[in-house]
Amino acid sequence: MALTIEKMGEIDAVIGRWCLHKVPAHLKSQIDHDYEIDGQAVSLLEVRPVWRGQSGEYTRRPFARFRWVSARNCWQIDWMRQSGKWQAYEPCPAARNLEAALAVMEADAYGCFFG
Repeated sequence: MALTIEKMGEIDAVIGRWCLHKVPAHLKSQIDHDYEIDGQAVSLLEVRPVWRGQSGEYTRRPFARFRWVSARNCWQIDWMRQSGKWQAYEPCPAARNLEAALAVMEADAYGCFFG
């Protein structure tokens, strides 16, 4: 089941704004952030130039995911393990809105999102 138009708008406003302002403009050619929506989830991605690639090639590595759980009316917060599998973020596995989910991710109490 896909997200509602309202949820899509919220994602674009909140997550889109976070991606735009997370990295200073003078560093955006070296590192940036983006997001992708897939079904009920929005994944945050780290975007970097390929280290030994052609100019203009970029890697897109997911590091956080927020999944809408309509039965609980909350966003589940997941982090990507080195194995490539998503796991619930134990200190705070859910948030009522995207602003709260981003705040949990930014605090990164266990160093899962930003090391």
